[in-house]
Amino acid sequence: MLPHMPNHWLGFDCLKLLRCFFLFALIFCAASVPGRSQVPDREINSLERSAAINREVAKTVSNDAKPGIDFFTLLVQGGVFMIPIGIVSIVVVTIVFDRMIGLRTGRLIPGKLRRDLVQLNRQGDLHPNELFQACGDSRSALANVMRNVSMYAGRPLKDLQTVAQETAQIEADRAYSNVRWLNLAAGVAPLLGLLGTVWGLIRAFHDTTQLTAGQNRADFLAVGIYEALVTTLAGLMVAIPAAVASHYFEGRVTKVFGTISEISSGMLARLEHLEGKSRFELIGRELVQRDVRSSLASGLAGPSMPVPPPVSTRAEKMVKNKPLG
Repeated sequence: MLPHMPNHWLGFDCLKLLRCFFLFALIFCAASVPGRSQVPDREINSLERSAAINREVAKTVSNDAKPGIDFFTLLVQGGVFMIPIGIVSIVVVTIVFDRMIGLRTGRLIPGKLRRDLVQLNRQGDLHPNELFQACGDSRSALANVMRNVSMYAGRPLKDLQTVAQETAQIEADRAYSNVRWLNLAAGVAPLLGLLGTVWGLIRAFHDTTQLTAGQNRADFLAVGIYEALVTTLAGLMVAIPAAVASHYFEGRVTKVFGTISEISSGMLARLEHLEGKSRFELIGRELVQRDVRSSLASGLAGPSMPVPPPVSTRAEKMVKNKPLG
């Protein structure tokens, strides 16, 4: 329970609190109203001069800064070894564009021929002339394989498989022939770059020995070294894309000829019914069937070849010509 306090004491404390409140409110309002800065003018001028000096220094440094590395200038400074590296790069670009066109799926496995072969495969037993006519005048890898298989129809299945595999291997070698040049370029380009770098280092150290005592050997040697390394950089820039392109085209050849092998295996099964019964000959633009059994029968019934008389030996002649008694 609070002690009893006189009323005049309570009135005095309230007045004192009100005065303190108004005093703090006036101080807050005075601080929030913008007024004259308390920083002396001399210090403001000093700060402005310092800022102006800093801007001038930054502008001078930016103007005096050395330019960055010019790539094309470096290529020119690479020396004579940049010429064979440039030739290799042109060869790589040419082969890449050539194989991108030559290894298209539509070029090796035409869509129309593939659809026709699928339709023939669904018919059951297949006549070789139908397969030959489906290939038409196409010079694609699939057409060449199927055309050779149809010409050997009637032979044992293993022989047909051998024909299909050998023809596919020939077509694969033909498709992969230019890719081998990419492998060669991927191996030769870094070696040319390394050769150019070694030659550049030899020349840089040799030229350094020819300097006089007052010249800066370190700066001169540094310039020679970084110019010599340009050929290694150029060789790697040619070799890395060539190796990547070679790996890509190898995988593409493997994939395409795997598809050709699957298609040919399905077509060989449809020619198995002709094994040992017929042979086919290419006459004009068509395959003409020849019955093997009738040819064998006519061969057995035909006239036999005359047997020549035995030739007497020299000893027999001497016995015949020797007089009796």
